Amino acid sequence: MLSLSKIAAIVIGSILIAVGINFFLIPLGVLDGGVIGISLIINYLFHIKVGFVMLCCSIPIFAIAWSYSKGMLYYSIIGLLFSSYVIDLLEPYQYYFLYYVEWTPFTRAVVGGLMIGTGIGTMIRFDSTTGGTDLLAQFLTKLFPVNVGILILVMDLIIIGLGELLLPGDTFFLSFVTITAGGLATSLCTWNHPHGYHHG
Repeated sequence: MLSLSKIAAIVIGSILIAVGINFFLIPLGVLDGGVIGISLIINYLFHIKVGFVMLCCSIPIFAIAWSYSKGMLYYSIIGLLFSSYVIDLLEPYQYYFLYYVEWTPFTRAVVGGLMIGTGIGTMIRFDSTTGGTDLLAQFLTKLFPVNVGILILVMDLIIIGLGELLLPGDTFFLSFVTITAGGLATSLCTWNHPHGYHHG
């Protein structure tokens, strides 16, 4: 039985993530963390669509997680497919936004991070994710008593550090601002959220 509240969370979360990536991060060449960050690095280097790379990167994590919690995984697969689709759907419109809205790079990095973090946090709150390191972080909280948002933040720092080495230009500071804002938003959305997932 499909849960309407979970589907609504996936739709809202995916739109927030897609808007944050396309209208705030990509025009600046800034990174986020997690699989989104890895996908952005590949997009900047090879111009492959972000949503498509997210999908490919998440498959191994889903394969590992499949035996653990099929119930949660079911909605995470929907979350991944829908968010990947919306990210690539909005891609052609990113520069219209850049042209019409004049914000400083710092403001864009903060707002982009808050939107993506809120989108991810909304999905986690309803036991879904976009897959990738968000899903990995959810399972790691079963092993370590750490808030899922903080765990995602640590993974994100590793990824933007890698991006700083591979990409031209100094985007580390803005990327750090993005993941800090995103981690804060995710932590607030998932505060007091029970991490008890049942084998499905």
